[in-house]
Amino acid sequence: MDAPFTGHVFLGMSVDGFIARLDGDLSWLTGGDDAGGAPDDGEGGDFGFGEFLSSIDALVMGRSTYDFIAPMGDWPYQGKPVHVLSTRLDPGADRRITVHRSLDEAVEALTAAGYRRLYVDGGRTVHAFLRAGLIADLTLSRVPVLIGTGHTPFGELDADVALEHVRTQSYRGGMVQTTYRVRRE
Repeated sequence: MDAPFTGHVFLGMSVDGFIARLDGDLSWLTGGDDAGGAPDDGEGGDFGFGEFLSSIDALVMGRSTYDFIAPMGDWPYQGKPVHVLSTRLDPGADRRITVHRSLDEAVEALTAAGYRRLYVDGGRTVHAFLRAGLIADLTLSRVPVLIGTGHTPFGELDADVALEHVRTQSYRGGMVQTTYRVRRE
C-alpha cells in the first residue's frame, strides 16, 4: 500500500515482547505492581517520548489503546489529531478523535489530510500497518520484566520485515531502548 506518510512506532514492552497482559493490564509497564515497572532514568525523563511526539503530525491507534487512554485526566496528545481504528466505536463518541472503520479508510483520510509523520500505536494497529508496509521505524523500549503471555504487536506477516539497527540506549533500572529502521528492498 503506498501512502505519502510514514508510520513510526514507539512502544514499551516486556523483555518477552508483550505490550499488555491478556486482560489489558499495564501495571507491570507503569510500575503499578511488584513485577518491575518502568525504570527511573535517573532524571525523571520520559525516555525520549516527548521528543518523539513533537516530531509527528498525527496519531493512529486501535480501539483498545484508545480505551486505555480516553479516561486519563490529562489528554496526552493535546494539539495532535488522533485517529482511531474501530468497527464498534461511535464516530461521534469523543470530539478529540476521528474514527475509521478500516485500515484503508484511515489511510485514505490520513493521506487526504496531508500528514507526513504518523505515530502508530496499539498492537493490532502496529501489526496492520507493518503488514501494509506503512511503518518506517520502530522504537522498542524493553522493560526488565517477563510477564509470560500477553498481547504483542507482532504476528503473522506476509513476508519478513528486514530491519536496520539505528541505536540502542540503556537506562538506569535496566530498560533498554532500541530503534530500528524498516529496510526497503
